[in-house]
Amino acid sequence: MPRRTAVRENETVTSAPVADRLRHWATLVLLPTGPLPRPARRNYVFDVVLALVLGIVSVEYALDAGDFPAPVRFPGQDLSEFRTEPGGEVGAVVVAVVSSAVLALRRRYPLVVLWIVLEANLMTPTEWPRLTFYACVIAAYSAAAYSPHRPPALASLVVTVLSVAVLRDSELPVVPNQYVPLVVLVPLIVAANGLRTWKVRTDEGLAQVSALEREQAEALQRAVAHERSRIARELHDVVTHHVSVMTIQAGAARKVMATAPDQAEEALLAVEAGGRAAMTELRHVMGLLTMDGADPAELAPQPGLDQLEALVSRVRDAGLPVELTVTGVPRPLPSGVELTAYRVVQEALTNTVKHAAGAPATVTVDYGADDLRVDVVDTGGEPGPGAAGGAGHGLIGLRERLAVYGGTLNARRRLGGGYRVTALIPLEAP
Repeated sequence: MPRRTAVRENETVTSAPVADRLRHWATLVLLPTGPLPRPARRNYVFDVVLALVLGIVSVEYALDAGDFPAPVRFPGQDLSEFRTEPGGEVGAVVVAVVSSAVLALRRRYPLVVLWIVLEANLMTPTEWPRLTFYACVIAAYSAAAYSPHRPPALASLVVTVLSVAVLRDSELPVVPNQYVPLVVLVPLIVAANGLRTWKVRTDEGLAQVSALEREQAEALQRAVAHERSRIARELHDVVTHHVSVMTIQAGAARKVMATAPDQAEEALLAVEAGGRAAMTELRHVMGLLTMDGADPAELAPQPGLDQLEALVSRVRDAGLPVELTVTGVPRPLPSGVELTAYRVVQEALTNTVKHAAGAPATVTVDYGADDLRVDVVDTGGEPGPGAAGGAGHGLIGLRERLAVYGGTLNARRRLGGGYRVTALIPLEAP
């Protein structure tokens, strides 16, 4: 039973079992501070080759160095019979093989490898430092470079340094003269290769950053071009429609001004109303360009299907007989869909005014279960004053608008005369 402390009333119990605190601290110390190592196949191949080469060198050293001056002891086992007499090299070979073989796993289990090599180093007689010294150096480097358990790894490195260089009464191995060039050249070659690899990767990173910046710049240019195209379509729809109606009304007023002043006045009032409507929509379009500084109260909302009657009335006042028919059950639609349908009717009637002046036209809007269908049909007539200036940009803009919502546009001449414009816009089920 854990010990409990007496507390007075209104006091809190703050003591906890010591074992729980120690367990909590141990968890914090042993908790990985990074991802566990996942060496690649080439890393394993390199480490196996390294362990094999170091093992051969260590075993050769153990066989050629002579007799152990003292027995080699393993924990719980007395192996003094292996090396107490000249010619018994089994203990030294076992230590050399173990300390070298575990290096094959130095990247996957760096801390465990360091502990094993350190234990082998502690079992090595002080007169044989070279037997495990190089394996100990490699294991220490691996623990520092790859171990995700930083506190235990740093503590193990401190213990390794103290055990190898300070606490043990032994001399560090001396590099033979024939290996001095290798000791100097190999680190230089490795450092130079690492520097070159770092430079190549840096250049590749800079190239990728530059490519990404170019892609972003191109995407920005495409977005700007798309926005300009959209604004150009808005301006075309607004200006062309209203100016065409205003031109017809002004021409009618000029013709009847002397003989029928009342009709001329009505035509001029229609021109004034069309000009105001054009200015309202132009303010909205220009607000797209300066939205940050625009006053929302001065910008009219986007026209929708509820304003088709007003559009048809303006065209009818311009002298074009137009009938509007709505079938199906009208329901609220996304504002972009309604604006697109409105622009289809506006552009089709504008073309009728320009290319078939005075021809009767019908506008049919059908609210289907899965789509919205817009039909504008005229019977054909004489071209108006602005017919020669058309370039077909209006229909291109309509197709682009409809494509945004997955819609299609079919504009063709009728066999019996006239023109038909049909737009089909898919809708979500109500």
